[in-house]
Amino acid sequence: MSPEDAVPFLDYASVLVFALTGALVASRAQLDLVGFIFFATLTGIGGGTLRDLLLGQDPVFWVGRPGLLVLTSLAAVLVFFTAHLFESRYSLILWLDALALAVAVPAGVDVAIGAGAGPIVTVAMGIITGTFGGMARDTVANELPLILKQGELYVTATFGGAVVAVVLIGIGCPGVWALIACGITVFALRAGSMLLGWNLPTYRPRPPRNKG
Repeated sequence: MSPEDAVPFLDYASVLVFALTGALVASRAQLDLVGFIFFATLTGIGGGTLRDLLLGQDPVFWVGRPGLLVLTSLAAVLVFFTAHLFESRYSLILWLDALALAVAVPAGVDVAIGAGAGPIVTVAMGIITGTFGGMARDTVANELPLILKQGELYVTATFGGAVVAVVLIGIGCPGVWALIACGITVFALRAGSMLLGWNLPTYRPRPPRNKG
């Protein structure tokens, strides 16, 4: 499978998993079925839509493949009838979100490379593809976005994965293996943050110095 062949697969996989997280957030808000479909679709296509708009892709990926909207709707219906089976829906959201990140970031990187973007823009597109849908989901649900949770490796995980892909491709690694390494890096960093408390130092305000 070439990197170009991987784009549709990565898009469908990331849209599906992100859509499931959106529908689970809708279940926590006790919305109706239309609300489930809205949250699933917003989360599923949000990151890829912004990516394609910024890269000037015509048409945006889901316009060219409307089956993706059917996929988000089916994911919403599935969660609507099964969400009650999960005792800790928030924990499930976190793990599904981590899995979706591990698929969406390589998708963003792949599309950016295919559009002829340079390394810096490619890394940025990987981050945007991975984070924007979930950020929109949490913002609309009036929850603190995961991207802003203190002590969480979230943007850092997407950044690390995108950089790994760009570096590997830059040194001649086959594109598919670079994308796989990207996804593994993203998931490993996110899982390490959730299970082992991995984090980066955060800013701590200091009292002003006395000028007297």
